[in-house]
Amino acid sequence: MEKRIINPWTWQDERHYVQAVEVKAIQSTLYCAGQAAVHEDGTSSAADMSTQLQLAIKNLEQVIHEAGYETKNIVRLTIYTTSHEEFMPCFNEFGDWIEKNDIQSAATFMEVKTLFETLKVELEATVVK
Repeated sequence: MEKRIINPWTWQDERHYVQAVEVKAIQSTLYCAGQAAVHEDGTSSAADMSTQLQLAIKNLEQVIHEAGYETKNIVRLTIYTTSHEEFMPCFNEFGDWIEKNDIQSAATFMEVKTLFETLKVELEATVVK
């Protein structure tokens, strides 16, 4: 697999995403459904945003690794939240996860009216190898 990052500017760097990712010679692609703060028994978390974000990240990583992919090869990431005001204080911990995993993905951050039950954040990813 060959990845090329397209960033005409630098301002997005501190926001932990890139403007575009070109991928050539792909062996396979994994399209992950939105992963949220859902426990192993299928119940939704009612915890605060930070706790839900950490569980959503853990669930996304588990899906990616069980499929035989690497988190660093996320090329598209969509972040859904029911409140950008609640999410923004968690942005540094989200950024730490991005940096720790060397993720360079095209990303979209979207506030939505509601997610399933008590959920506050959901992460949807496309991963390649």
